[in-house]
Amino acid sequence: MANSDRVWRFALYGALLFAAAYYLLPLYVMVTTSVKSVDEIRLGNLLSLPTAITFDAWSKAWSSACTGVSCNGLSAYFWNSVQMVIPAVAISTMLGAINGYVLSKWRFRGSEVVFAMILFGVFMPFQVLLLPMAQTLGSVGLANTTAGLVFVHVVCGTASTTLFFRNYYVGIPDELIKAARLDGAGFWRIFWRIILPMSTPIIMVTLIWQFTQIWNDFLFGVVFASGDAQPITVGLNNLANTSTSVKEYNVDMAAALIAALPTIVVYVFAGKYFVRGLTAGAVKG
Repeated sequence: MANSDRVWRFALYGALLFAAAYYLLPLYVMVTTSVKSVDEIRLGNLLSLPTAITFDAWSKAWSSACTGVSCNGLSAYFWNSVQMVIPAVAISTMLGAINGYVLSKWRFRGSEVVFAMILFGVFMPFQVLLLPMAQTLGSVGLANTTAGLVFVHVVCGTASTTLFFRNYYVGIPDELIKAARLDGAGFWRIFWRIILPMSTPIIMVTLIWQFTQIWNDFLFGVVFASGDAQPITVGLNNLANTSTSVKEYNVDMAAALIAALPTIVVYVFAGKYFVRGLTAGAVKG
C-alpha cells in the first residue's frame, strides 16, 4: 500500500472516530451523571468518572421524582407510552401495507392521484392538524385518552407507511400477481400468502420508523392527553421543569435515559434490519 493511501486511510479513520466521539459524548455525560451522587456532581467535573456508582437517581426518577404536583416518578408515564405505541405502530403499519399493496398491484383509475394526496400527508406540518384533530377527538369521545393518542398517531403515520410499502411493492414483479390470479387467488389471499411474506425488510423499516416517531412525540402528547393518559415525553418535561425542590441533575439524566431506553434498544437490536430495508427499496421510487 502506498504511503499516500495510508495517510488518507488514517485521516479517514480519524475523522470517523472524531464524529463517533462527538455524538457519543452527550450519552457518556448522561450515563455518568445519572450514577453520581448530588454532592459529586456539585464538584463541577462533568466528564469525570463516578467515584462510587449509585442507582438511587434511577430509582427516584422511576418511582418518586416529582412531575408537577405529583411525586410518583415516570413509571406511569412510561406504561402509558407502551400502551400507546404498540397498537399505534401495529395499526399504522398494517394500513400502510394494505394501502401500498392496492396502490402498486391493484391500481384503479385515479390511483396515482390518491397516492399523491396521501403523500401530501408526509410533508404536512403537524401543527396545522391540532385544531381539527382536537374537534374530531372531542366529537368521538376520545379526547384526553390513550386511545385518542393512538388514533392521532395512526392517522398521521399512515401517510409515511403507505409511502414505504408502495415504493417497496413496486419492485415486486406484476407477473407474480397475475400468475396468482390465474391460479384463482383473490385480493386477500395474494396479500397474506405472497406479498406479506416477502415484506420482512420493509416491515422492519416501518416498525422502527413508527416506533421512534411515536415514542419520541411530545406535541400530540401534550396537546391531546392529560392526567393519567400523558406519555413519557410529557412526564419527562414535567420532571425537568419542576422547581419544588433542589435541582437534582442525576435524577434528570436518569429520567432522560429511561425515556430514551426503548428507542436505543430498538436501534441496537434491529438497526441492521433498518439498513437492509432501506437498501431493499424502502425510500426508492
